[in-house]
Amino acid sequence: MAEKYILAIDEGTTSARAIVFDKELNILGIGQNEFTQYYPQPGYVEHSPEEIWQAQLLAINKALERAKIDRNNILSIGITNQRETTVMWDTRTGKPIYNAIVWQDRRTAPITDYLKANYLRLIKDRTGLVPDPYFSASKIKWILDNVPNAREKAEKGEIKFGTIDTYLIWKLTNGKVHVTDFSNASRTMLFNIRKTEWDREILEILKIPEAILPDVKASSEIYGFAEALNSSIPISGDAGDQQAALFGQIAFNQGDVKCTYGTGSFILLNTGSNLVSSNDLLTTIAWGIGKGITYALEGSIFITGAAVQWFRDSLRAIDVSDEIEPLADSVPDNGGVYFVPAFTGLGAPYWDPYARGLIIGITRGTTKAHIARAILESIAYQTRDVLEIMQGDSGIKIDSLKVDGGASKNDLLMQFQADILKMKVIRPKIMETTSMGVAMLAGLSVGYWNSIDELKQKWKIDQVFEPKMDDEYRERLYAGWKEAVRRALGWAKTVGG
Repeated sequence: MAEKYILAIDEGTTSARAIVFDKELNILGIGQNEFTQYYPQPGYVEHSPEEIWQAQLLAINKALERAKIDRNNILSIGITNQRETTVMWDTRTGKPIYNAIVWQDRRTAPITDYLKANYLRLIKDRTGLVPDPYFSASKIKWILDNVPNAREKAEKGEIKFGTIDTYLIWKLTNGKVHVTDFSNASRTMLFNIRKTEWDREILEILKIPEAILPDVKASSEIYGFAEALNSSIPISGDAGDQQAALFGQIAFNQGDVKCTYGTGSFILLNTGSNLVSSNDLLTTIAWGIGKGITYALEGSIFITGAAVQWFRDSLRAIDVSDEIEPLADSVPDNGGVYFVPAFTGLGAPYWDPYARGLIIGITRGTTKAHIARAILESIAYQTRDVLEIMQGDSGIKIDSLKVDGGASKNDLLMQFQADILKMKVIRPKIMETTSMGVAMLAGLSVGYWNSIDELKQKWKIDQVFEPKMDDEYRERLYAGWKEAVRRALGWAKTVGG
């Protein structure tokens, strides 16, 4: 009998990826295709769902080709995805009725301002989220209100809603399965995480028909079969990208915490079966396995890696992203310069869609190296913002942080992260933790791995960064950051833009 493998589909914000894993969690092949980012007007961020689908098919083919295996050797498929991004499509034609509205999009701020003023406590208590354009609910309402005939079709059951996982599963199963998992449902701002069902009162407030919503399943079970790949491969794992990364970091115990550095940064603390409330952070479902639900506290930071891309593409200060580390390391400190990357507002713990980007502390002696260093430092400062509140609200003492994502390869940043947090930063050998996490979920449901304990044995450490910074200097740097943030808050509301 030919050896079997797990295919992880990792649909991100800027690219569609696919990775083939073997039983030892070795990576046999990776396929990746970027797709277009659309910015039709300030604050708007969109994707073409059909372009994502085509990019994902190409990525799957590349991964299988590089792994030198046939589709028949794939035992199961797991899907992980950029969360909150909203797709709505016509069930008769299969065509999207509007571009996907991306999680970064801020057009719905007036809707969420209204919700925050009138329904903040209800929404927070039931969904674990704060009203913000980040989440899917206001995006759905915007499409229903602004796309011709959308509401009428929705009322007739002719339109479906999904986050990207739901859309891909629907496409892979040739329109036979309309489903999501607990982790993705908990990011819509429509899902009652206490009762684990769609909240009909919130749906009524937003005038969203329940019929357009997918069925909600566990994160590790068979949902259907990938008929679009000309096969009978089961799709048996589904999780939002950050929850998948938490699983992939073997953060199975209450108190385990990870930070993924991507376009934004996302910090999740496993709180076990305890639903921990926080005024400034999000309570979310980490995953559901069997009948058990694992909860997490999350701090969602909107712009971190995207700030490096801005430095590269908009300022043209560097040619490739990796050049920022040696450039930042060419100066001993930030020279008094702070960078607040509030390009699309600020997420946790500030939740200010009207904050805007700021560079402050510039003198005649400031160079692009100081700005490069300030950009990297802003990533670490924002992480501390979240972890301080995370520890206080959960009552859980955090003594180490597991890291993954592109920027975690940056040794300068990881050392500064350890210094500014005054805690160990642990980087794993296998960096593809998001894809690996959903591969684990998919494999567990079909018996590829027998238990979570078996998976624990396969996770290995690459490097541990220990804090070295003087306490007084650490606090002085952080105080400067907090003052810079204070000046960035509310800028768009004050001056427009």
